[in-house]
Amino acid sequence: MEIKVMKNIMHSNNMIAAENREIMKDKKISAINILASPGAGKTSLLVKLIEVLRNKVPLAVVEGDIAGSIDAEKIDKLGIPVVQINTCGGCHLDANMIREALVTLKPADETIIFIENVGNLVCPSSFDLGEKLRIVVSSVTEGSDKPIKYPHVFQTADLIVLNKIDLIKHTDFDRDYFYKGVNAITAKKVMEVSCIESLGIEELAEEILKCCKIQEK
Repeated sequence: MEIKVMKNIMHSNNMIAAENREIMKDKKISAINILASPGAGKTSLLVKLIEVLRNKVPLAVVEGDIAGSIDAEKIDKLGIPVVQINTCGGCHLDANMIREALVTLKPADETIIFIENVGNLVCPSSFDLGEKLRIVVSSVTEGSDKPIKYPHVFQTADLIVLNKIDLIKHTDFDRDYFYKGVNAITAKKVMEVSCIESLGIEELAEEILKCCKIQEK
């Protein structure tokens, strides 16, 4: 019985995700689902991407957290439309939450909507939100074993970002081991960035535009 209930939950979510995808497709909106563990640097990366992209394409943000609005407040200060979703204990966002966020945001055509998912490498990877692009962010401070320990989130990602590379000399992060783990489960592209030193941010922004097939304004 429990398995049947879970199947029903996933079926319902996937149906709403498909509806979200069609709504956004009609308006040429690109939703980008950003997944990472707590402390990987999702928000810092998002701020840097906003700095690069804000004059090129319309932007909006959905912030997912268990509680609080700290990250949404940071985005709001940048003058970017933002919706905060608090899951009140839930470990992930779902497609219905994004549908409601779209109603609130009322994004213009050709907007990029960044969805900062709840910090977690397990649950969010199983829920389709209707996104066009899924990015998983890993940081050198977390260790080089994350692709091996959490293969599903890396397998389902369209793009992998290795963050905080400026700190690599201060850690025991094994770059070769990390890439070996990635290559064992996926052929997806890995891009290395540093938000502190602004390394790789421009390149990542260009890759996002390319993946979303968006022409700069």
